[in-house]
Amino acid sequence: MKRILSPVLFLSVVLLTAFQLTYKERKTELSTEWPEYLGGPDRNHYSTLDQINTSNVNQLKIAWEYHSRDSGQVQCNPIIVDGTLYAVTASNQLVSLDAATGQEKWRYVEPGTKTFNTNRGVTYWKSNRADDTEPARILYAYGSSLYAIDAQTGQPITSFGENGRVSLKAGLGESAKDKFVISNTPGTLFEDLLFMPLRVSEGADGAPGSIQAFNVRTGKLAWVFHTIPHPGEFGYDTWPKETYKNTEVGAANNWAGMAIDRKRGILYVPTGSAGFDFYGGNRKGQNLFANCLLALDARTGKRIWHYQLVHHDVWDRDLPAPPNLITLRMKDRSGATKTIDAVAQVTKSAHVFIFDRVTGKPLFPIREVPVPKSPLPDEATWPTQPIPTLPAPFARQTIAETDLNPYATNRDSLIAQYRRARKGTYQPLSKTPTLLLPGADGGPEWGGAAVDPEGIMYVNANEMAWMFSLSDNPKVDELAHLSPGNRLYTTYCVACHGTDRKGNPSSGYPSLVNIGQRRDREYVSKLITSGKGMMPGFAGITAEQKQALLAFLFNDEKVETVATSPGSKPKQGPYVPYRFNGYTKFLDSKGYPAIKPPWGTLTAINLNTGQQVWQKTLGEFPELTRQGIQPTGTENYGGPVITKGGLLFIAATKDGMFRAYDKKTGQLLWQTQLPAAGFATPSTYEVNGKQYIVVACGGTKLGTNKGDSYVAFALP
Repeated sequence: MKRILSPVLFLSVVLLTAFQLTYKERKTELSTEWPEYLGGPDRNHYSTLDQINTSNVNQLKIAWEYHSRDSGQVQCNPIIVDGTLYAVTASNQLVSLDAATGQEKWRYVEPGTKTFNTNRGVTYWKSNRADDTEPARILYAYGSSLYAIDAQTGQPITSFGENGRVSLKAGLGESAKDKFVISNTPGTLFEDLLFMPLRVSEGADGAPGSIQAFNVRTGKLAWVFHTIPHPGEFGYDTWPKETYKNTEVGAANNWAGMAIDRKRGILYVPTGSAGFDFYGGNRKGQNLFANCLLALDARTGKRIWHYQLVHHDVWDRDLPAPPNLITLRMKDRSGATKTIDAVAQVTKSAHVFIFDRVTGKPLFPIREVPVPKSPLPDEATWPTQPIPTLPAPFARQTIAETDLNPYATNRDSLIAQYRRARKGTYQPLSKTPTLLLPGADGGPEWGGAAVDPEGIMYVNANEMAWMFSLSDNPKVDELAHLSPGNRLYTTYCVACHGTDRKGNPSSGYPSLVNIGQRRDREYVSKLITSGKGMMPGFAGITAEQKQALLAFLFNDEKVETVATSPGSKPKQGPYVPYRFNGYTKFLDSKGYPAIKPPWGTLTAINLNTGQQVWQKTLGEFPELTRQGIQPTGTENYGGPVITKGGLLFIAATKDGMFRAYDKKTGQLLWQTQLPAAGFATPSTYEVNGKQYIVVACGGTKLGTNKGDSYVAFALP
């Protein structure tokens, strides 16, 4: 007997079939995943999803929350592939979650030494060949190693390197063997190659920052590009002849991440400064390829073009984020509109440099501007620095005395500090404090900029002035009267934690006074080796030296250990005549920025014309708002995400809010309090027809409360 469907059931089947067809078509038309760091190889933080849009964003609710159970700062921008979210936790454990529910599928915890370093994400690789038996894998960095983990099982892929891992020092040479090398940022894929960012020490003991390509199947090293050129290589003559040996100078590394034009096979690599960051008397010259945007042949590592954005850097002006690969529509001299594939790079100084992606030709004129000469007798700063004519900088470059914080109760003290300081763009450091604006973290920071298909860039920035200075570095003989532990503390720790061990908590450097009452010896011992957050690890010190330093920190160093002869002195690293006196923010007596607001901003810039579209204050201090002061903005870390739905999502601020703006106007449309501040770039994706926006909430930074969760939002 033939069964006849009821009208209601028939209608249900029709609607369900229609939904399935619509969803399949939608999945074909839209990118429903967030498969790579910052959304894609162009690093544009952009999604074509539009289910959540300007008309309904105010209805967002928490869809799920995942607790990792190891609280602390999390900077991760998670990736989402085939309905699975891959991310790292505060202690850099790798987790796989159901992207629709937040349920944990598996967790990989590396046995042995715990790492304290933050990690901004992971890389997913899967072969595009139907007959390939290689499993899909997650490539991620832990300590000084690169790991390949099976994306389905969470187990190491033993055919990769040595039982699933390879050394991040593989192509750096013998000099890097005992030096600090990690990676905070996910690698970039091209075919079967993975290009890994590296973080190294920023002192004279730093490892070289060579760019390395690893085979994602085997872990074998494919090629190396020397950012401090070797004899016979282009740029070798921009350094002293022996610099490449890495005995006194290191770094010039890419730590912020890269972008890849897969169609052309071009890798775009922003690099940082050479170490020591704040003195270059032992590296006289222009110093290629430090502080450059490099365009490399992705298959071979050969240089195609480069542009140096800071010459002979002595200000720690690393390029702070991956570049954006964009297509612009610009008018030529005849008034005709032409389409140009371009690459845009933001800098800590809040400039945007824009180049033709293929030729490296600047799309807006760049002027070489004369800058002050260093007052240090043995320094040789470069006489000019490049400044783009457009776009205009999106954060203040200088301040006048009238720009000091009008709400400060100690304004007279701030005026005195301001008058005493050396000021001006690219003012070199000296023994007198130098006012650096934007500060050491920018301007823009590692969160980077978002760009939509129309060529509008959206970038958040800090407006925080810092006071930097140098002092004479004591020679080894001048430290002979100190105990071994005190000598090591003076050599490695004083710049950040001070001679009195009180640190500079407002700048992120905790007090070490009575550290034994807060942490046990094992924890501090691991911290010395592996580093944490901004602190590098000191992998090169011996076990004996570490025990001496621990004894000093825990106040149980014996008097008889005091050095009395040259033979008892510990091994020292490279000597430079000056030491940095610490990352000191210019603050008022209550801990607020010493300059008038805004202290955090969000800016939209039309890269086709170089003109600013809008700028808004980002973040607030609720206690100041309650006093009737307009929202001031706050320091912010982590970037924005923009969508086809007309929205810009951003967390990032010290106040712990998650916000959505109309990307066309900058109007705030929605905000909610996170369980902990989200110092990370969000991700957005779609599963089973529902769009989600997820952000890591680890807090901790800037003195905020700790958290341990990823929180996903969706429409009801």
